Amino acid sequence: MSTLTAPDTAEAPPAPSGVQKRRIIFASLVGTSIEFYDFYVYATAAISVFPLLFFPASDAGGALLASLATFGVAFVARPVGSIIFGHFGDRLGRKATLLGSLLTMGIATVIIGMLPTYAQIGLWAPVMLAIMRFCQGLGLGGEWSGAALLATETAEKGKRARAAMWPQLGAPIGFLFANGFFLLLTIWMGHDSTDPAHDGTFLTWGWRIPFLASAVIVALGVYVRVKLEETPVFARAVARGEKVKTPLKAVLQTSWRQLIQGTFIMLATYTLFYLFTTWILSYAIGATENGMLGIGYQDFLVLQLIAILFFAAMTPVSGALADRFGRKPFLIVVTAAILVFGFFFDSFLAPEVMGTGADANMGLMLVFLIIGMTLMGLTFGVQSAILPELFPTNVRYTGSAIAYNFSSILGAAVAPFIAAWLVQNHGVAWVGVYLASMALLTLLSLFSTKETKDLDLDTLTAKDAEPAVA
Repeated sequence: MSTLTAPDTAEAPPAPSGVQKRRIIFASLVGTSIEFYDFYVYATAAISVFPLLFFPASDAGGALLASLATFGVAFVARPVGSIIFGHFGDRLGRKATLLGSLLTMGIATVIIGMLPTYAQIGLWAPVMLAIMRFCQGLGLGGEWSGAALLATETAEKGKRARAAMWPQLGAPIGFLFANGFFLLLTIWMGHDSTDPAHDGTFLTWGWRIPFLASAVIVALGVYVRVKLEETPVFARAVARGEKVKTPLKAVLQTSWRQLIQGTFIMLATYTLFYLFTTWILSYAIGATENGMLGIGYQDFLVLQLIAILFFAAMTPVSGALADRFGRKPFLIVVTAAILVFGFFFDSFLAPEVMGTGADANMGLMLVFLIIGMTLMGLTFGVQSAILPELFPTNVRYTGSAIAYNFSSILGAAVAPFIAAWLVQNHGVAWVGVYLASMALLTLLSLFSTKETKDLDLDTLTAKDAEPAVA
């Protein structure tokens, strides 16, 4: 099959100027930081607030599992969001779709900050919380892929992974803001997670502030993104007449193998991250009588905030190394390291090794968190390059978004729940075995994938496009 060429009348738009490129970098970074901030605010509250206010149960373990179940609702919504926003992203363009995803996420987060609790309206409280969590998932389902395409489709030749790492930095930045906000509030309001006062200031109204504050930063994100221009790669595809009528149908026809590969390439990354941001918090601050460590919330959150800096530092390193050595060999090495690390969980986290309560070895915990977050930065930084590179331009938004978000169901939605169940029934060592098994699946997917470092994102073969061109 020959390569599709542009019609004689189609003129390729000029590449983005230096000012526009800087604007794209800032917009992708700010936008994903806001989206991840919203997402992590919920994740933190799902551990420390919602089990107390929205999910009354006869035991603390049952309330925690119920709260983590609603945390997973967003991951069910994310593939739906990827289909919806991917459709418009491939039909109308990247810019308009990114505005829609940002507003969907932000509005849902603000509403969560206004919800009445179980004590006020009964079962309607967790139902409404779950609905808003679903809306959060819809927004994030379209956000990441659009931000990644803004970066990759405007990158210089040979520097695509370095450009693509900018939206990835939004994850640690959002985490720092969300959890730093909660830390300051709990210190200011004198909240003690080991002995929470239901009538205290924090649980009465203080926990709502981080959710309501999202309105301000979402307005900033909208302002930045309104000034963006369309990516030249997408504009050239439109000029060549390659825009598709139904992107979902097209990607299933032309790129179903890449969907499967992309889903499993992200699997270890997702599992690692949500074990180290959500599950580990529940395990660290959980009651010792339930087999957990009983560390104070504020003390542990300080360690998490230190460790997340290593995540942020390794993200640009990941992009540079992936541009130099290639996506596939680099990710194979990092994923193998994640697999090996999984077999050392018991050596760090077993209560008899770590200690509990005031006797917990905080230095050992910090080392454990730093190792995990370092690996996270190395594996996460390159994902926004390799996933878009798997798909042709006319279905790239839909394809990369579906792969990214279906992986979230397999690797993130269930990870905190499975890990909490494993600890309660089999011990913390099995959490590491679970992580290692997910890393093995990622390795198998990587071995089946071709290297994409030198791929031209403007290239689209007739074989790929013919079933899909409108």
